[in-house]
Amino acid sequence: MKRRNVQTLSLVIVTFTYLLVGAAIFDALEGTNNENALEGLVKIRSDLRQKYNITEDDFKIIEVLIEERQSHKAGPQWKFAGSFYFSLVVLALIGYGHSTPATKLGKVFTISYACLGIPIAMIMFQSIGERMNKASSVLIRRLRTWLGCKQTEASETDLILASSAMSLVSIICGAYLYHTQEGWSYFDSFYYCYITLTTIGFGDFVALQQSKALERRPGYVICSFSFLLWGLSSVASSVNLLVLKFMTISLEEEQQGEDEMMDVAANVDTFDDVEILPTHSYHGNADFFRNDRDDMSVCSCTCYSAPRRKLKQAQQRKLKVGLISRILNRFGWRDGNSDTDSHFYDTETMSISNYTKLQIKRSSF
Repeated sequence: MKRRNVQTLSLVIVTFTYLLVGAAIFDALEGTNNENALEGLVKIRSDLRQKYNITEDDFKIIEVLIEERQSHKAGPQWKFAGSFYFSLVVLALIGYGHSTPATKLGKVFTISYACLGIPIAMIMFQSIGERMNKASSVLIRRLRTWLGCKQTEASETDLILASSAMSLVSIICGAYLYHTQEGWSYFDSFYYCYITLTTIGFGDFVALQQSKALERRPGYVICSFSFLLWGLSSVASSVNLLVLKFMTISLEEEQQGEDEMMDVAANVDTFDDVEILPTHSYHGNADFFRNDRDDMSVCSCTCYSAPRRKLKQAQQRKLKVGLISRILNRFGWRDGNSDTDSHFYDTETMSISNYTKLQIKRSSF
């Protein structure tokens, strides 16, 4: 548990550090350009007002008209095709923001629709991603069998590489599609595909918004929807494998730590209600220690590991010797080998004496 807490705290620190580094880099890259763009827009706005003698209120109306037209330049957004596109964007968690409901009933329905639809869509994408991973494992196994490899089964690393390659192919194909259909540069199209499939959805680039494409270009619309479904499933499979890999590593480390603690605990004796005194006696439960002698050796030479068969034979011989010794002591006879074969604590020599029944378990590390 302690290791997991440290791991979680480390992840939080790394994530926030990554955020701070990203903020600093974006500030350095985009800050100057944003300030220059704002100054240019303010100057153009002032020049237009002076040139055409437009009041402040009239200019605000013109701005609103331009902003409202932006969401209608592809045609009516709330016909069936546009509504289907909006529903897909909502369930896929992309959220471009190119069109939004304006009525209260529409907003209420969007909330309820998303609450039920998002889990269903996530399960669907997850299921499709799992089928993709299964197909990749079959292809890898057949390819390795055809090549004559000894290891034919696909490992987790193989599946992660395969799903990542599939996601990259989806982005490349989607970038080519939007480059030819939208007129964007290939770099901007690649950027749009990545932002879309990772469900970031800034909304600076939105497909199907030019020349009434939703109504007049059904083939392009179908290809765009197919790209979204295929690409989102590919990315979901890659993310799923990465998360499972991380969780597996985490659980293995936790299990290893628990096993080590159990090994240590198995080699420790705890004495409840007993206090070991400095005079090598004890204070507490009088029945805790037995009066018979302990025949277990604590000599350091026995701390080395030995084969299990030899250890078992030695334990059996020791048990027999201990039983015979107790029988002889019962009749007043003493076993001459008991004092020489065993090691007991002595206060002068700092060794084990024969009057304290303190069994010590050892662990070989």
